Amino acid sequence: MSEPDSAYRYEPVSVSDESTVVAEFVPEEAEEPAYQSEAELEEAFIEQLRHQAYEYLPITTEAELLANLRTQLEALNQITFSDAEWRQLLGIVAAANEGIVEKTARLHTDHVQVITRDDGTAKNISLIDKANIHNNRLQVINQYEVEGTRANRYDVTVLANGLPMVHIELKRRGVDLREAFNQINRYQRESFWAGSGLFEYVQLFVISNGTLTKYYSNTTRDGHLAEQSGRRRRRKTSNSFEFTSWWSDATNAAITDLVGFTKTFFAKHTLLNLLTKYCVFDVDRKLLVMRPYQIVAAEQILQRILTSTNARQWGSTAAGGYIWHTTGSGKTLTSFKAAQLASAMEDVDKVLFVVDRKDLDYQTQREYDRFEKGAVDGTNNTAHLKRRLEDPGSRIIVTTIQKLANFVKANKSHPIYTDHVVLIFDECHRSQFGDMHTSITRAFKRYHLFGFTGTPIFTENAGSSGSPRLRTTEQAFGDRLHTYTIVDAIRDKNVLPFRIDYVNTVKLPAALPTAQVTAIDTEKALRSPERADAIVCYVLDHFDQKTRRNTSYLLKDKRVTGFNSLFAADSIDSAKHYYNVFEAEQRNREAADPAYQRLKTGVIYSYAANEEQVDGVLGEESFDTSDLDQSSREFLDDAIADYNDLFGTSWDSSADGFQSYYKDLSKRLKSRELDMVIVVNMFLTGFDATTLNTLWVDKNLRSHGLIQAYSRTNRILNSVKTYGNIVAFRDLEQATNDALALFGNREARGVVLLKPYADYNAEYQEVVAGLRAHFPLAEPIVGEAAKKEFISLFGQLLRLRNILTSFDEFAGDDPLTEREFQDYRSRYLDLHAEFRHAENAEKESINDDVVFEIELVKQVEVNVDYILLLIEQWRQTRGDGGDGGDVEVEARQSITRAVDSSPSLRNKSDLIMAFVDAVNVSGDTREDWRQFVTQRREAELAAIIAEEGLRPEPTREFMADAFRDGAVAVTGTAVTRILPPVSRFSVDGGHSAKKQRVVAKLSAFHHRYSGLV
Repeated sequence: MSEPDSAYRYEPVSVSDESTVVAEFVPEEAEEPAYQSEAELEEAFIEQLRHQAYEYLPITTEAELLANLRTQLEALNQITFSDAEWRQLLGIVAAANEGIVEKTARLHTDHVQVITRDDGTAKNISLIDKANIHNNRLQVINQYEVEGTRANRYDVTVLANGLPMVHIELKRRGVDLREAFNQINRYQRESFWAGSGLFEYVQLFVISNGTLTKYYSNTTRDGHLAEQSGRRRRRKTSNSFEFTSWWSDATNAAITDLVGFTKTFFAKHTLLNLLTKYCVFDVDRKLLVMRPYQIVAAEQILQRILTSTNARQWGSTAAGGYIWHTTGSGKTLTSFKAAQLASAMEDVDKVLFVVDRKDLDYQTQREYDRFEKGAVDGTNNTAHLKRRLEDPGSRIIVTTIQKLANFVKANKSHPIYTDHVVLIFDECHRSQFGDMHTSITRAFKRYHLFGFTGTPIFTENAGSSGSPRLRTTEQAFGDRLHTYTIVDAIRDKNVLPFRIDYVNTVKLPAALPTAQVTAIDTEKALRSPERADAIVCYVLDHFDQKTRRNTSYLLKDKRVTGFNSLFAADSIDSAKHYYNVFEAEQRNREAADPAYQRLKTGVIYSYAANEEQVDGVLGEESFDTSDLDQSSREFLDDAIADYNDLFGTSWDSSADGFQSYYKDLSKRLKSRELDMVIVVNMFLTGFDATTLNTLWVDKNLRSHGLIQAYSRTNRILNSVKTYGNIVAFRDLEQATNDALALFGNREARGVVLLKPYADYNAEYQEVVAGLRAHFPLAEPIVGEAAKKEFISLFGQLLRLRNILTSFDEFAGDDPLTEREFQDYRSRYLDLHAEFRHAENAEKESINDDVVFEIELVKQVEVNVDYILLLIEQWRQTRGDGGDGGDVEVEARQSITRAVDSSPSLRNKSDLIMAFVDAVNVSGDTREDWRQFVTQRREAELAAIIAEEGLRPEPTREFMADAFRDGAVAVTGTAVTRILPPVSRFSVDGGHSAKKQRVVAKLSAFHHRYSGLV
């Protein structure tokens, strides 16, 4: 195969009459060139749905919505409810104490409800028909009015059997798409729960400005709407625009215009398939909606099973195939759905999901357990696998290739071999091409073999070892059934692009020709102590910059700073040496500067037969440490002991201890508790951590091994993480270009890699010029339109600055002075506060019309240490004889500007400025600040205790716990213990109202004083 991006191969016969995703979409020319208002866009959208056989209903009230729901459920279930029966069913469907999660669970795990009829008989009532999807009726309504905490009117909603299932929010062309996203978030907070709460059955959201259209589920990858204290209060946790998706055709061409999107996504069979088959409600109670390329892959597998079974081709490559979906694109969800749907096929007896490495088994077990609890055979016991294979109830089994091969070896004849079996191999570019692959495929007779890989083996990157009939992915698994390359994924923003620095680590001797090289690939030069010292110093000098250590963001409701990284060494000896050099250099820096913050660093390796890459494959590392030489084993134990001291654990390099160390290390990387882990091959394949953003590479990489290693850094997390950082201390530029060309396309570099510094800087200079020209700091911003324009322009500046700060060239190249940037940031925060106030006021909100980049503001956060430094300079000015002149005034103004530009310090400005007024010309600024804050904090807490009649000592203990834990405990009995005796049955000012008032005051108090000392 000469070109990896060659045309796809499709089956001539389909599983169903209509595929969920259209094979290829050709957009039509726009017929209306004139301006289109939002109302006209909505009208045209509804008209198009009507042409697609949706029934339009002029429903705008809850009474009408409930009446239609009754009619639709009667039609679906071929029943006529009595009023008593309908009230019974409605009491289940619209349960007052349930929210979005519970109602989503009902649709996906309990969609058939039982009611007792008036004659005493029981009757099953389906809310949706999953077996025969076209029995479900689709209707469309618009401008539905509801009164929650505020009156809202929704744009367009699609009903399935009378239940709101899909909500569409429209904005006029040219408006930022995120404004529609923000408006839906407001609906979720303010009114979806109102009345009977039927809008909490909405499973999918669609946002469009006519030109751009995206969709997403009612929960995102990072979080969902959870119930807060109080019966009807909700809070938004991590609903992030970064996780919205494009719809596309089977060739991965995005269908962005609303007209094309409606013709494809809202085709009745497509939408009903999405709602009934391709939404996955996992064990974390999150709803995951599959992307089009995932759906195509799953359906291609089903299609191949059916057609090859009909042709009796099982047991050959004609009965299988492979899916090429790039690393990070969600292969686990795709493979699970394919396995789940295949296991439901009438003629299939078992589905085996096979992984080839124990460390991947850990990850796959966690992932698969999210979808189907108990599917994973996580033991080393082959007898356990044998029992699972013989159990008719075990339809899906996850196991390792090694254990399956051992089963085959120990059971020469077994009934499972003649059963109809589907085998799905994860990461099929690895060791399945060897003897184990052959023994498994020889044993099973009626099998279909499918592989998933992000980096297939083509002729260009095939090795020369092993059987010549099993050297490429196609030889081992059959036809490629679907492709989604790294170029596709980055274009769709499903993974991030890479930014690569090639760092010269070896000084060229004068006698050598002036070739443009970044390293000399000689053993002596690469392994010299001087080079290792230089690399370690480079990493430590640039660590904060590359991993954004001064950036803060929320990770699972916990605020953390910066990202973390892997350091890839070329051998175990190199990993040991680097670990020692990092420790020694950081001790030196700590001795020179007691305030120096050491990196939390770990190291991990195990025995690998071939440490270096062979034919592009990263060397296989197992959990076997017994074959390590004595020196490496002792070093590993010492490094694990350092880790134990750091985290209070008790692991070691024994068989069980090392596995526990691996899992603990993996968990702490994912939760951002570690800064860096030194590895040889472990964690460079099959490991996902969204907090990882940097790979330091002192190792030769190429082909699929290079892409696998680089892809550890480019998982989407939030708006701050915009790319994966690769810092290469070897000459990997040509290897990188070759790998990207092979696994993307011949133009891949322009998409996969960040643009050059000059491109971003030119755009940044243009934005700065526009900011100064249209919004000079000396003039106020007047009028709503001007404020929105400023917010948009400064948001562009923040996004560009977020990228530019990782370039070394940007230091000293910013046309904005620090003072200008602070002043603009202060204005931005003022407008943010103003718009938030407008949203909370009793008037029509305009906050949905603007998009604030607050996470990007927080990454340049001014902290207390910086303020105290300015105050120290201020008091030195006064101590040097300052008399209120220009110097002293400027010093005080610099403190005010810094505080005003900080999102977290603005509400503390009165404290800070009161301290400024109180400081003497002599003394210790930091100690004076600590005493000042302590006195003020105690005085304000005493005032709250007196105002609310709280128990003094329990309240002080309660707040001490809050400052220790980082949040006020709003649930449990802790709050109750600090309250005075109050009648729980008092109508006015009773226990519940008192508790809410006290929690609100103490939360505000905590927010005001947190992080000050």
